[in-house]
Amino acid sequence: MDEVLMPIGRFARLCRLSVKQLRHYDELGLLRPAWVDPDSGYRYYRADQARDALSVGLLRSLDVPLPAIGQVLAGRGIAEVLGGVRDRMEADLVRRRRMLATLDRVLTDGLPRAEVRLTREDARRVVVTQGAGGLGEIPAVTTDCVARLNTALAAAGERPHGPLVGLFPLDIADQVSVTVAAQVDRDVAGTTPDILRGGLFAMATHVGPYDQLSLTAHALLAWIGEHGHVTRGDLREVYISDPRQTSPDQLVTHIMIGVEESE
Repeated sequence: MDEVLMPIGRFARLCRLSVKQLRHYDELGLLRPAWVDPDSGYRYYRADQARDALSVGLLRSLDVPLPAIGQVLAGRGIAEVLGGVRDRMEADLVRRRRMLATLDRVLTDGLPRAEVRLTREDARRVVVTQGAGGLGEIPAVTTDCVARLNTALAAAGERPHGPLVGLFPLDIADQVSVTVAAQVDRDVAGTTPDILRGGLFAMATHVGPYDQLSLTAHALLAWIGEHGHVTRGDLREVYISDPRQTSPDQLVTHIMIGVEESE
């Protein structure tokens, strides 16, 4: 038996894995031992399992998740599986770069503050596109909603009255709903008609990349709290600038949050 099978310790050294890792991979069904002694429970491996074990170690060193590694070992197309992992890693890298840029702004300017004013808005007839995603997916979902709305408006020959408006819930959950609205006079195919609620709003102006809108939203919410207002409705982003014609550092966006009327 010793000539055919290797005990777990020797196999672990050969494959540059720990015994604990091999036991864990066995429990997950990722890398089963060739034989388990029914009396001692000791695990033994064949020499030809070393390639799979080394592949697991290599892919884990590249932060490939264990479920994806299991798919690779099961023979699913490596390009399909690892391509998807790479895409998710790249998206995470983009998100982290945005976070670093925002942190740099806080380091330079300090914790965010903004000039806030109260403004009254009339209710407006709008058409909307909607989407949903996790917190990290909000920028991509918003971009998709804007693109679909602009495409529908262009196909209908409609020019909105004023800038597009993004609406986001104040209560954050695992899945965040995103709505983008345009004020028009008639229904537009590919969109949903709606009413943009009017009333009293606290408003601050953000100048800079969309990735850093959260800074001004933070400052606006802090002002609302300090002044004893009660929020209502969604957070609104009013996209004053056209990002196709304006550099990210010069984008102007109004951030608005509805507040209850004082009696």
